[in-house]
Amino acid sequence: MESLQQLLQPDTYQLILKIAFGYVALIVIGGLVMPAPYGRFASEKFGFNFSPRLGWFLMELPATLSFLFFYFQGQHRFEAAPLFFLGVWLLHYGNRGFVFPYLIRAARGAKSSFSVMIVVAGWLVTALHGYLNAVFISQLASHLTPEWFGDPRFFIGMAIYLFGFTMNVHSDAIIRNLRSKEEVERGDKIYRIPRGGLFKYVSNPSYFTELLSFTGFAIATWSWGAVFVLLVSAANLVPRAFQIHRWYHEKFGAEYPAERKVLIPGVLWPSSALAPAGRGAGGEGA
Repeated sequence: MESLQQLLQPDTYQLILKIAFGYVALIVIGGLVMPAPYGRFASEKFGFNFSPRLGWFLMELPATLSFLFFYFQGQHRFEAAPLFFLGVWLLHYGNRGFVFPYLIRAARGAKSSFSVMIVVAGWLVTALHGYLNAVFISQLASHLTPEWFGDPRFFIGMAIYLFGFTMNVHSDAIIRNLRSKEEVERGDKIYRIPRGGLFKYVSNPSYFTELLSFTGFAIATWSWGAVFVLLVSAANLVPRAFQIHRWYHEKFGAEYPAERKVLIPGVLWPSSALAPAGRGAGGEGA
């Protein structure tokens, strides 16, 4: 119990937060060197691979368990504002850690494609997600009182979060429905160009809206713990967005809409900027 109470103290929290930000730097370096070995970039050289459903579920699980455990150690755990953000967290990771992997449409007989290395590394990150945010929200934050519901940062942050979360779910559904249930049952591995929603503007709307969600959450909670989640997600997703975009070019060539950017609407490079040598506008698949 004494060691647990130590984890709730500001000095310990700040030390772990600094270590966490240092870990972000390592992820940035790793993401630039090689794509994370899951999905279309899966590799057997990193050992055993899980199925996509099981891999996603296992990797994201500590974010929920860690948050719940540390949240209910906090002295403010039954106050209105912390309880509100507990609900937001459970909504987000209920979708990301339970609903999303359950709905993945992996072709029957497809090779397992989620590296055990990703799951183990993910446990550290998602456990830190839960700890840093739960301890801050239910124990350390002095501003998360009922008055916080009237603060502009709360309104702005939650508006950004809700838009990001809604469009994230929508983008995931577009990707998921590129293959029919019948094609999945037959084991057909078919790639198509996603259409609709934010795919009109970018190649990786699921990544963009995940980052947008935690930008909003960081503003709404005014928390460095949420900033850590945002930065570690960006460190992983931004390099992968470019890798996926390039893969889409190679897969679809000139069929791909030239106006689509990589990640952020109107900001990052258009399709033509990353097209392989000898190609025109690139393409995207799923």
